[in-house]
Amino acid sequence: MRILIYSYNYHPEPIGIAPLMTELAEGLVNRGHEVRVVTAMPNYPERRIYPEYQGKWYFNEDRNGVKIQRSLVYIRPEPSLIDRVLLDGSFVLNSFPQALTGWRPQVILATVPPLPVCIPATLLGRIMGCPVVLNIQDIQHEAAVHVGLLKNQKVIRAFTELEKFACHSADKISVIADGFVENLLGKSVPAEKIALIPNWVDTNFIKPLPKEENKFRNQHQLNGKFVVLYSGNIALTQDLPTAIKAAGRLSHIPDIAFVVVGEQKALGRVKEYCEMFGANNVTLLPFQSRETLPEMLGGIDVGLVLQKHNVIGFNMPSKIPVLLSSGRAIVASVPATGTAAQAIKNSEGGIVVTPEDPEALANAILDLYKKPEKTEALGRQGREYAIAHYAFEETLNKYEALFEEVIACRKGKHKRSGPK
Repeated sequence: MRILIYSYNYHPEPIGIAPLMTELAEGLVNRGHEVRVVTAMPNYPERRIYPEYQGKWYFNEDRNGVKIQRSLVYIRPEPSLIDRVLLDGSFVLNSFPQALTGWRPQVILATVPPLPVCIPATLLGRIMGCPVVLNIQDIQHEAAVHVGLLKNQKVIRAFTELEKFACHSADKISVIADGFVENLLGKSVPAEKIALIPNWVDTNFIKPLPKEENKFRNQHQLNGKFVVLYSGNIALTQDLPTAIKAAGRLSHIPDIAFVVVGEQKALGRVKEYCEMFGANNVTLLPFQSRETLPEMLGGIDVGLVLQKHNVIGFNMPSKIPVLLSSGRAIVASVPATGTAAQAIKNSEGGIVVTPEDPEALANAILDLYKKPEKTEALGRQGREYAIAHYAFEETLNKYEALFEEVIACRKGKHKRSGPK
């Protein structure tokens, strides 16, 4: 098949959707498909175009058999609402000429967010005469409304109408968790239009590694410590203050060490939290390269998943399959009824505690510190669950089947509508 992936985020961005779309594109190439990716100049999470891509309107490159077509976007390090609109608008306008060049795809996979990507993807599908699969990783505008970040009623209505257009125009919609299915069904999206394909992890790449002689531990003076890691985005929906308060409550135990890995600029804010809450047992590190990720995860005892109590229920952090695959226990400070909590409970690979409750989080970590056999059992169970439910090869099978289905369906429609 000839597959076009329309995704704002892609390699070399280190977190979020980018690694997922990179693995998907390269995995499809390894199975003999042709893949090209229409994407932006890399800028996340710093929200600044990477130095080697600056000064270019368009840039094409080939990586591991994937044809990558990049375009310039309007980006600001601390975007206002207007800046975000301009960012999405610049990607829609600038990416479309790139999408028109190159070979004609048989199917388009358009990844949301950003939601406006549905406009060029839909138009491209009509011009090229091929089906469009909408891949929803997050319903960002709804989440923003839920936590109070988006209050402008005109903007909310505009996003609501755009979402209706996106769902109506797509031939199929792939979602990553049950919560998304329920959300779309509640918006009158037909059940037969929705395909549940959870996000994946390469279980051969992310796997349990021994903590002894671990490079990450050696490099950051963590040998002999019980290491608790938070790695990922540091924003309003991720509740870092609760984790730092919990660290402060455990600072009297010298064997327990916390590590926070994130964007350099955001780490300054976390440092202030550490000083404020007396957490002198926290090591702050910038994002690590993807190549060193297995070693980093192999050097920890517990991985944290953090959400505020008002985070919308269908939010599914991509770090959960990764932590499960690493064979390390999870402690999740997340809403009990949300998708994240359900995934962790189903895996039996972690503990869920009340969000925004530093004492509950500290007690859960302390319990695992005192019970190494329980910590190891959670890690083993999580690893088994990751292999059974999040294995990359099985995900590739599902996407291949989905693409073949929409291509065949489109051909069938053309035959039925042809001359009699």
